[in-house]
Amino acid sequence: MNIIWYYIDIRNKTEVKLVHENSSSRPAYHQCYEILRDKILNGELPSGQKIVEEKLAAELGVSRTPIRDSIRKLENEGLIHQKKVVKPTEKDLRNLFNVRILLEGYSARCAANFLKDNEIEELYKYVEIGRSGTKDEIMAANESFHNDIVKASNNPLMIDIIDRMQAIIYLFRKTVVIYNRPHLIDEHEEIYNAIKSRDGEKADTLMKKHLENDLNFYLHVMSNQ
Repeated sequence: MNIIWYYIDIRNKTEVKLVHENSSSRPAYHQCYEILRDKILNGELPSGQKIVEEKLAAELGVSRTPIRDSIRKLENEGLIHQKKVVKPTEKDLRNLFNVRILLEGYSARCAANFLKDNEIEELYKYVEIGRSGTKDEIMAANESFHNDIVKASNNPLMIDIIDRMQAIIYLFRKTVVIYNRPHLIDEHEEIYNAIKSRDGEKADTLMKKHLENDLNFYLHVMSNQ
């Protein structure tokens, strides 16, 4: 059973999770990681802010160990450097996303060539959820759709590079789902169809275009806020 308490941060008018370290469903460090990631990405922890383990541990009701593990993961993803918050610039986001576009395009090509038929049909389940699920379900399906395709590369180095970009990928994923990017799921279905048809070149092209659309949509939304 996953036990989570909440308190209300009156100053910032936000609800903050207090995680339970004995949760059987997900490790406490992962829950802490998600909370810290969101605080950085939504600006609650501004660029240059020093991360104090003891303070965060007290706020979240956990020991310093899951906080330390969360910080290590966020350092690996480029959001924390030398215990200080790093806020990605637009140039950073473009550079990171360009790397993602190249790697996931190649992965889609691999998926068309190497995924088994039942694994390809699993991709379509994510498409169906994308059309009928809740926001949280759509975000989870979006993540699984892309992760399964990346794994099809069967290249540990590429998979690791994408994994180290997860915080930035999450930022884009959240934006395109929350703000209902047009044709998001249609593009997933087109990629699925290309993979099902074993057309690696088309799958590669469609994936690259799909991610370019994500990038452009995110930058458009941010420019209007």
